[in-house]
Amino acid sequence: MCGRFTILVTMEELISRYLIEQPMARYHTPRYNVAPTQQVWAIVHDGRRNRLGELRWGLVPSWASDDKIGGKMINARAETLLERPSFKKLVGRKRAIIPADGFYEWRKDSSRKQPMRITMNDGALFSMAGLYDTWQAPDGRMLSTCTIITTAPNRLMADIHDRMPAILNPEDEALWLDRSNGDIGALMALLRPYPAEKMRAYPVSPVVGNVKNDTEECIAEQPALF
Repeated sequence: MCGRFTILVTMEELISRYLIEQPMARYHTPRYNVAPTQQVWAIVHDGRRNRLGELRWGLVPSWASDDKIGGKMINARAETLLERPSFKKLVGRKRAIIPADGFYEWRKDSSRKQPMRITMNDGALFSMAGLYDTWQAPDGRMLSTCTIITTAPNRLMADIHDRMPAILNPEDEALWLDRSNGDIGALMALLRPYPAEKMRAYPVSPVVGNVKNDTEECIAEQPALF
């Protein structure tokens, strides 16, 4: 799964990386411990250009009776996207990218858990494939939410966890975002394990386990617990 991530780059870097034409007025601060139900930056395509905005992490389908379901839908398995009522229609029309420069996962043995941070070898920004939807509350309030798609682990992740986020190759990002692209087979083919040789994993402090901790201490490399 993917339950925590980091995004430390500046707003200017996000705008440049994803060719955003409309700069956001809001200032972006580094986030060392992004958690479910929080607002996250996401890129969508409006039919003419890429747009950057915030979505709440945890998908609330448009047909949901209330928004509590979002806490259970932070991830969507690539293998079953087209089988789940919450996701199958979104694949064709509401795809998003959730940018990150690292994500956390916990490696376990029989009695302990070691938090790990996984990044690109060069620490660069990467694109996690996602889906989004908009839900209308009974009082008329509109809530836009997202889920991060996961896939089978690559060789690096297999020693840590049995899932990993579906990270898009840079050359495939435009294809994923393009709202005119209705080739579901081609889209699904993009959701595969990212090459292990392009990534690294290192141990970090258990402080990352508390969502209230959102400081540089979360990403500092630590001696492994085991």
